[in-house]
Amino acid sequence: MTSPGGRYSFDPGSPALRADPYPAFRKLRETEPMHWSDLGYWVASRYEDVRAVLMDRDGFGQGDFIGNIRMFYAPDFDVLGQSSYRWLSEVFVMQDPPQHTRVRALVTGALNARRVRDMAPRVQEITDHLIDVFMARGGCDLISDFAYRLPVMVMCDMLGIDQDDSRLPEIINAIAQSFIVFEPRTLSEAELTLANGEMDKLEAFFTDLFERRRREPRNDLSTALVEAGDGADALSTHELTTAVIGLFGAGFETTAHMLGNGMLTLHRHPEQWRQLRADPEGLAESTTDEVLRYETSLVATYRTAFADKIVGGVPVRKDQRVLTLIGAANRDPDTFTDPERFDITRQAARHMSFGGGIHFCAGAELARLEGRIAFSTLARRLPNMELDTASPGWREGFLFRGLSSLQARW
Repeated sequence: MTSPGGRYSFDPGSPALRADPYPAFRKLRETEPMHWSDLGYWVASRYEDVRAVLMDRDGFGQGDFIGNIRMFYAPDFDVLGQSSYRWLSEVFVMQDPPQHTRVRALVTGALNARRVRDMAPRVQEITDHLIDVFMARGGCDLISDFAYRLPVMVMCDMLGIDQDDSRLPEIINAIAQSFIVFEPRTLSEAELTLANGEMDKLEAFFTDLFERRRREPRNDLSTALVEAGDGADALSTHELTTAVIGLFGAGFETTAHMLGNGMLTLHRHPEQWRQLRADPEGLAESTTDEVLRYETSLVATYRTAFADKIVGGVPVRKDQRVLTLIGAANRDPDTFTDPERFDITRQAARHMSFGGGIHFCAGAELARLEGRIAFSTLARRLPNMELDTASPGWREGFLFRGLSSLQARW
């Protein structure tokens, strides 16, 4: 976007960014790495600047949620009167300490490394089942038939949700429709009304789940969350509902996008697909991290300055917001050698796709597990897969980058 005075001003709503944001990211990194957008916030694009903001828990955080949302509306906009924005204000990823610390500790304690490791055989079983369903057809939509279904089925399995529950398709759709509130823009009246109604459905569904687990505990993550904490420190049903909508949604949105983006990128670089086919188990881990680096699902995230700070040599004033471009940081040549090259043998674990600091993704290890198993299994079982790489269907929105469809045949 060019301002009236002719100066470039970064606008995440630009249609050109949806198909390929990386030329704009490169331009910012090279010409104005700390950029002031006419929309009223800083845009950070270098790896070290993005990392500095995300890791500085004392200098940056979520800040004034109501004020941040009102930037896109009127000064008297009733933020918390909207179900979707009220939920967003309460989910722990959008909160600062001490509330963030308490809720995150209880959630991550229940979703611990051992629970994730123990899920590996079940994730493999679900992956194979999904491939079995469409393998004989000779083709599928890799997004709707696989990338969306795998993380949903894994999360349902962990939470103890019946995968045959007739309400589940409606709940998955509700997440897709309501998570539009993460987008850094003004929503239309129709979009906001839809998001609010879908959030009401989600809250009713998960409130019912946790109330049933309080009455009838099981050996699942839902019960572990209900039993997390002690006495006054335990999570209320409302807190549990708020947190799990976030976990369920993040697992669905970002992991599904990781799988779709990864398969598209592998087939746009056929020599890399051949390498993975030759050694699917040995390259599964590095492939997952390179996909996360090269074509991240989470393109950017916001922080608010708690005090006057210097970032990249530029003064950021207290209460100013910074849009950290994770997608730009992941391709910074000062951090990654030949960053525009997709290389599944690269050791790319330094990528910023899971965020950083106290807001580092709580489901990072589960996402990595699903990526390793999915990419290696697809390469092993469908080595002759061909994808329509010329016209992929990118979803609307900027913060979360992913495909709505990806046709495959074999």
